[in-house]
Amino acid sequence: MPNARTQFARALRRNETDAEKVLWREIRNRNLNGFKFVRQYPIGPYIADFACREKALVVELDGAQHAESMRDTERTRYINNSGFSVIRFWNDEVLRERDDVLETIVGILEDRLIKACDATRFSPATEQIH
Repeated sequence: MPNARTQFARALRRNETDAEKVLWREIRNRNLNGFKFVRQYPIGPYIADFACREKALVVELDGAQHAESMRDTERTRYINNSGFSVIRFWNDEVLRERDDVLETIVGILEDRLIKACDATRFSPATEQIH
């Protein structure tokens, strides 16, 4: 019998948002420049929307309920302290500006975007694990 966290991750996969469906279609099976992503990846008490373990990158998709969320700030800090960089996109960005979202992700994966940036909502890891 799977543990509660595994069951929760499976439920999240079954109930994904439209934006998650769109992004997953683009990044699964090494479709994005050969980088492997997993979805609903557990990191401590949190479950990341998408993660590229090879490059220690978490991609989070946010709906309106995430605006100005202190919980998201704490979550990002925890994930950063676990050695992962975090990039956040609004669901609407994924649906309307998919190519720009994918280019931003590739820029991070290829080490072209390495500094924290509020405009892109990018937070590099505090500890790089390679």
